[in-house]
Amino acid sequence: PPVQQMADRISAIFVPAVITIALVTLAVNWIVLGEFTPSLLRSIAVLVIACPCAMGLATPAAIAVGLGRGARNGILFRNARSLELFKDVKQAVFDKTGTLTTGKFTVHNFQFIEGAVTEEEFKRIVYSLEKYSSHPLAKSIAATWRSKDEIRWKKIEEIKGLGMRAVDMQGTEYTIGSYKVAEAFTSEKEHNIYLVRNGELLGWIDLQDELRPEAKEVVQHLQAKGVKTILLSGDLYAKCKQIADALGIEEVIAEQTPEQKLQKVADLSAAAPTLMVGDGINDAPALAKATIGVSMSEASQMAMQSAHVVLMGSDLKKLPTALGLGRHTYLTIKQNLFWAFAYNIVAIPIAAVGLLNPTFAALVMGFSDVVLGVNSVRL
Repeated sequence: PPVQQMADRISAIFVPAVITIALVTLAVNWIVLGEFTPSLLRSIAVLVIACPCAMGLATPAAIAVGLGRGARNGILFRNARSLELFKDVKQAVFDKTGTLTTGKFTVHNFQFIEGAVTEEEFKRIVYSLEKYSSHPLAKSIAATWRSKDEIRWKKIEEIKGLGMRAVDMQGTEYTIGSYKVAEAFTSEKEHNIYLVRNGELLGWIDLQDELRPEAKEVVQHLQAKGVKTILLSGDLYAKCKQIADALGIEEVIAEQTPEQKLQKVADLSAAAPTLMVGDGINDAPALAKATIGVSMSEASQMAMQSAHVVLMGSDLKKLPTALGLGRHTYLTIKQNLFWAFAYNIVAIPIAAVGLLNPTFAALVMGFSDVVLGVNSVRL
């Protein structure tokens, strides 16, 4: 962590400085007292009372307690740097599906092109494609339209920001996904999922999702702490704007491909420390690029591996807790460093003038470490 690196650099200067002070103490006292033994004892007291370990422990003690507190609250930090960087966050970027919404969709409506496909065949094709997708929309459809008579594919792939593409044993190509897969065949942009076969639109599906009950409270908490909130999604602007207005999110960036998401998060992070919360495979590159990437525990494996922080139980309410934990950890580190510096600044002159013998100095030096530990545990 950056603060630990600073403390280590100071300690590297502090140790030779203390040795120099001890030698000067020996020389000055020998001249003033005219006796070697008392002068040597004062010099030893300076060496004993000086406590570089207090400065070395100031950061790790607070970080260890902070990480432990986070784990007990269901917040897993990948490393100590992630915990420390929370104190600087100025912007929070949210993905929509599965992050601000529950990600538990229901099929609200669907339409298939009569003459091109039957209802049973439409559902069978959709299930056979969507069961291989990691997207929350696809998982919900596959669970609803589960079928034993699924199509066996010769080739199938998931295209980030688009959907699924597959070729069956007869060489027929199917594509299912967002409006981008069907924009050449229809001007109706308001549906969630479109199915295309060999360049022919077979139908579309509408799904319903609901906002997480805690989402608005989390957004308001972040804004109260001076954090700007942004909704970044690949969905249509109208749908994103509706959710942003309901939650009070300040800025909406919609209809973004994964590459555009990555670039946007990179630009935001370069402008100010940025927190990104997402859960899908499309969010993984952006999560890795953000100052701090946060993933839900039920997210795709790629998203969780790319994130710096994972919220267990997929509970968005843990985000303000993580933010507060990061800021309080940094405050505790500053308090520990202040105590370490203040202790040494006061104790070394006292030892140098003979007011502390080496035995008592050793006890006081140990006490300084105890103070750091007690202060860190208060976190």
